[in-house]
Amino acid sequence: MNAPLLRPTPDWAEHEKPALPGSASMPAHRPAERVAYAAVAVLAGLTGGLGTALMTANLPALQGALGLEPAEAAWLSAAYAMTNVTANLVLFKFRQQFGLRLFAEIGLGAYAVLALLHLLADTPQTLLLLRAASGFAGAAASSLAILYMIQAFPRARIGQALVLGLGIASLAAPLAWLLSPSLLDLGQWHRLAAFEAGLALLAFAAVVSLKLPPGIHIRAFEPLDFLTFALVAPAVALLVGAAVQGPLRWWTDAPWLGAMLALAVALLAAAFAIEHHRRNPLLRTRWLLQPATLAFLAGALLLRLLTTEQSYGVVSLLRTLGMGGEQMQPLFAVVLAGTLAGLLLCAATFGPRSAPRQLTAAVALFALAGWLDAGHTSLDRPLDFAASQFLLSMGLGMFVGPLVMTGIQQALKRGTDHIVTFVVAFALTQTFGSLLGNAALSTWQQHREHVHSAALTAQLSPTDARTVERLRVLGAGLAPAVTDPAQRRTLAAARLAADTRREAQVRAFDDVFALTGAIAASALGAALLLALARRLHRAVFGPAPADAPRGTP
Repeated sequence: MNAPLLRPTPDWAEHEKPALPGSASMPAHRPAERVAYAAVAVLAGLTGGLGTALMTANLPALQGALGLEPAEAAWLSAAYAMTNVTANLVLFKFRQQFGLRLFAEIGLGAYAVLALLHLLADTPQTLLLLRAASGFAGAAASSLAILYMIQAFPRARIGQALVLGLGIASLAAPLAWLLSPSLLDLGQWHRLAAFEAGLALLAFAAVVSLKLPPGIHIRAFEPLDFLTFALVAPAVALLVGAAVQGPLRWWTDAPWLGAMLALAVALLAAAFAIEHHRRNPLLRTRWLLQPATLAFLAGALLLRLLTTEQSYGVVSLLRTLGMGGEQMQPLFAVVLAGTLAGLLLCAATFGPRSAPRQLTAAVALFALAGWLDAGHTSLDRPLDFAASQFLLSMGLGMFVGPLVMTGIQQALKRGTDHIVTFVVAFALTQTFGSLLGNAALSTWQQHREHVHSAALTAQLSPTDARTVERLRVLGAGLAPAVTDPAQRRTLAAARLAADTRREAQVRAFDDVFALTGAIAASALGAALLLALARRLHRAVFGPAPADAPRGTP
């Protein structure tokens, strides 16, 4: 059932009409205007991504400045994700009902105000609330990057525009690592907040000065939409909190983690029950539960999970080896170059049938990166990871655009009213793919560390010649500073134990890289076998009839 129009639509030419309510019309722009739209898209996209990226990259510094335990500091990054992932439940319909211009100005205006309030946040509790509110407003900035980038391209190139608009956010993480040391040198974590506030104000001024063309206004909201949001939002927040805190508190040592998961499942079940029986649901549960949709969402979750080899594995290993932000800057310059190369390559080769090949190439790059990283030692330094992380970053830059286009095509076969469901479901896969990847890899790393630590400790026998020689060398190194022989032996034994723990951690991270590489290789093999099976089926039985668009359930 079509929603009623709230305003008369202009007399657009066929090529100018919006693709659907909530998107802008596409009038012809002069070349200079297209460049301006592209510039605003980049600014809005980086504004939406850099806030949380700066927080994640500098979490140890924030933890020390605010006097927090690691598990307490983790709530700061979790708070942003808790609200950001469900924001599109209401933001997409807001665009449809109240228009893009109001959406742009309120969204970025709220983000700018919240970023400025960060400068006044003197307590962890205040900062936590501000990060949660910024997650909601930041979702608007990410959407604007796509909407503005679409205006920078002719309608025939809308696929390339979507790839670039979606990919801007992936540049935020390496940029945050490159910028953070200089910002911290200027004045601790408050300079991070000042930078985020300045960026938000620039983006707000840009969208006010260069407005999006008008779109179609329809009556989109229904009262039950808000009930669904009131159930889904806290459920997602509980799942995010459990995924972040599980590896830090340890899953079996904190019973309240189980209570959080149980309550989240109950809230989601209630929301699904309401949506399943609505005449005009916000979430199309029947479409979500179809095998093809579930397979797509599982693939999207897996692809995002594989990228955590970099955000968790490489970063955590380098921190274990004593590397700070300044030492990791050259590596993240390589990461930025790889992400940009993958993004541009994907846009240049994007076409109606290119998505499967691009996704396959991304998975192959993830598998190769995991294989290259699986043999590192405690002597390695950041640039020893350059080749593998360039390849992984290329895969990261390549997979998001084709994945979204594939999902949108599946949703549009059912009708434009399925777009909200797709947007929310895809955002959930990307957020939870990252969180579950961090949680799973962290859990695996801790398990493997205990295994390696036990094996290495068993080799440290007081009668073993290598152990005796190692203690003698360590004691000799301490001789200029420690004159007492007994104290030297004690300190040498403590240093040997610390070296053993570090070696166990490095070997455990190698196991993490081997695991991600094996998962990616398995996914690649399954995809190739499936493609081969389909080709054989077509050769024997002929091409299957194209799926006809079906009505909304």
